[in-house]
Amino acid sequence: MIIPEAMTAGAPEHHHDQPPGAAARPVVVPRWVQLVVLPLAVVAIWTLARAAGPVLLVFIVAAVVALILNPLVSILQRYARLPRGLAVAVVYLGLLGTFVVAGFLLANPIANQANALQRDIPRLVRDANTELAHLQGWLDRRNVDIQVKRQGETAIQTLSRKLSGATGSVASTATTLLETVVTAGLGLVLVVVVSIYMLVYGERIGGLVRRGMPAGDGTPEDDYPSRVQAAVSGYVRGQLLFSLAMGAGAGVGLYVLGVLGVFPPGKAYALAFAIFLALMELIPYIGPVLGALPPMLVALFTNPLDVLWVGLFFVALQQVEGHIVAPQIFGHTLRVNPLLVIFALLTGAEIYGIVGALLALPIAAVLRETAIYLRRHLVLEPWGTVAATGANPMSAVGALPPPRACPECAAPAGADDVHCRRCGAALDVACPR
Repeated sequence: MIIPEAMTAGAPEHHHDQPPGAAARPVVVPRWVQLVVLPLAVVAIWTLARAAGPVLLVFIVAAVVALILNPLVSILQRYARLPRGLAVAVVYLGLLGTFVVAGFLLANPIANQANALQRDIPRLVRDANTELAHLQGWLDRRNVDIQVKRQGETAIQTLSRKLSGATGSVASTATTLLETVVTAGLGLVLVVVVSIYMLVYGERIGGLVRRGMPAGDGTPEDDYPSRVQAAVSGYVRGQLLFSLAMGAGAGVGLYVLGVLGVFPPGKAYALAFAIFLALMELIPYIGPVLGALPPMLVALFTNPLDVLWVGLFFVALQQVEGHIVAPQIFGHTLRVNPLLVIFALLTGAEIYGIVGALLALPIAAVLRETAIYLRRHLVLEPWGTVAATGANPMSAVGALPPPRACPECAAPAGADDVHCRRCGAALDVACPR
């Protein structure tokens, strides 16, 4: 049976003298490489990353996008028999069409709810002032010397004046805003273009990466590009599922609060709140807080006491998110220690802000797979000296057995070593002791 070349071009390679699935001999890293080359390589990479700046960010974002879309391209290649370039074009056109259709389907409901919220703002302000007046009367009847009404009305009126004058502020900074929009637009175009090239030449890039890494055993489970692809795909799959679950939970919960009369606007604006929270959940670390702000603000203007109930609802939702939903989803997809997740998010946010926080977890997943793969296929040449092969005086009385040694180079081996740390030869159970 002849297999098409397009289906095997990106397949894992293995040596002809080694059947697929056989353990590959690890690569031994000499001591001089550990002492000279590795430190210089780390310094060079760090210097290049600092010098590249935004260019590096564009390529990192494009690489993540390409890894996300690559499975769809591969499916079209395999089942629809499309050339890779045409498959990339179909995927991007399909993605664009999905966004357009979703925009048309969601535009009317979201616009209607947003317009209704805009029309209700004056009434919400009046209701808030009324509730504050009632609260002030309750405090005055109990001789509590707190002027809630005056302070609350002043704050609302000040907020209204600031909102009404926002148009002038935006107009005065139109030039800066335009420059920001143009820069972001050019960056987005560059990301799309670079990701398209990465997808078109994905098989060549995968082969180049595969030749630069230690050889695996020829199976997809021990192929470095395949492991990286699986790590990123697992993260994206888990993140999308997590966002949908949290958005649906918030929408249903706010709608129930609206039906019960606890938070009446929740029934009218449940869809808009749910979509906004689902989108904000894509932003790690601060996304849940941003997603809860719109309903909290609406509750504040409707009835200040409703803020308490809405706040309790989101606290409960965050508890469910942190203790049930997130562990169940990311525990099976990301496979990264929670401490490393927090460290990656903080580091990414410190380096590149929100974009860095978005890229932190997929990069952490890739680094995890890289560390596991190199740990499996690299052996560092030890710095200690080989022990003398003379007889051990303690062995005469059976106190200590002779040390384990490699059958090829006679280097000492640990009790749990599978390969020699000096020459990389396989160590079997019957290795001399």
